[in-house]
Amino acid sequence: MLSTRSRAVVEATLPTVGAHIEQIATRFYDHMFTERPELLDGLFNRGNQASGTQRLALAGSIAHFAQALVATPEQLPERLLSRVAHKHASLGLRADQYGIVHEHLMWAIVDVLGDAVTPEVAAAWDEVYWLMAYALIHQERGLYSARGVTPETVWREWEVVERRDETADVVTFVVRRADRRSVRTSLPGQYVSVLVTLPDGTRQPRQYSLTRADDGEHRQLSVKRVRGGDTPDGEVSNLLCDTVQVGDRLTLSVPFGDAVLDESGRPVVLVSAGIGITPMAGMLSHLVAAGSDLSVTLLHADLDEASFALRHQVLADVRALPGGRAYAWYERGEGDGLGLDGVFPGWLDVDAVELPAGATYHLCGPIPFMRAVREQLLTRGVPARDVQYEVFGPDLWQADAATEASPDAVAAHAHA
Repeated sequence: MLSTRSRAVVEATLPTVGAHIEQIATRFYDHMFTERPELLDGLFNRGNQASGTQRLALAGSIAHFAQALVATPEQLPERLLSRVAHKHASLGLRADQYGIVHEHLMWAIVDVLGDAVTPEVAAAWDEVYWLMAYALIHQERGLYSARGVTPETVWREWEVVERRDETADVVTFVVRRADRRSVRTSLPGQYVSVLVTLPDGTRQPRQYSLTRADDGEHRQLSVKRVRGGDTPDGEVSNLLCDTVQVGDRLTLSVPFGDAVLDESGRPVVLVSAGIGITPMAGMLSHLVAAGSDLSVTLLHADLDEASFALRHQVLADVRALPGGRAYAWYERGEGDGLGLDGVFPGWLDVDAVELPAGATYHLCGPIPFMRAVREQLLTRGVPARDVQYEVFGPDLWQADAATEASPDAVAAHAHA
């Protein structure tokens, strides 16, 4: 908890900091990478830096955490912390690196706000930072311990034993462990980081969902080629899709991720769009491997049938589950519907199908899609606690929730 003195200062300065948080985040990253360019080699995603999504996520995370300290001082925003901690652990982040971030973040706050940062204000926001940092360090230490690794041993080599073109833009890789060390089983819905060396010699990490249940020897992940359009193409996804072949080796982290399958025995509804099918494929494969008799419903939206990645695997798994059903919505038309319980044109509409009572819901896809689906579910009376989601890349959903709050509202409430 914040000290009484710092809480009053943070509450008073939240409107000012909140109004400038994106500028602070921008200056922070610019300054840190100028002073410590080596951090872009193997740790930070330079694609997210170029697009600006990382600074938006950082700004939202800080705003979210500070708001929570003021509005609900007895309860930290655990969901935010868990999501960030899992991502950090998948990159092998070390506890001592929080000191580097602190140095450059505090510099950026002073650089942007100037004389408004009195010693009292600096001390209060310093306290906010270290409360958040130590909460994350604690969680990350637990994640490393649970996986039997340290930040330095998160990574290991895997050999590509199969490559499949799922669609024109999605490639599935099956990898086999390249050494005899035991493999800790992943949880359904988790991801791994893949660390690749780009043509300029820089190492870059990206996260990809595991799309099939582990068998102790192999792992499967599916990569969608990122076509930039008005922005640069995805440098890691295109390199993987264009160059990686059977016999090559990939450097993968151990699995992490907190948006995992609810196995409490309640019905499960999986709702995805596009490449958001990947964690759902992993969950379905796990249920089949476990011989589950859960009621499982898959709702998937895509451009058309040809764009439905992992379609054959997913539908085979749904059919193998005694309580499995699957429905698809195709923006460009209906398709043949082979293997589906229902096919619809246009946008996904949860009111078009009968959903089981008391279900838990897992969402993955573009943020606007997930927002729309979540709103439909809440309107139907589904409790918010029963809807969880996975975001690929920085979690801009939580960031938006924090930074969209008006300065006056920020000072009074925590918009989680």
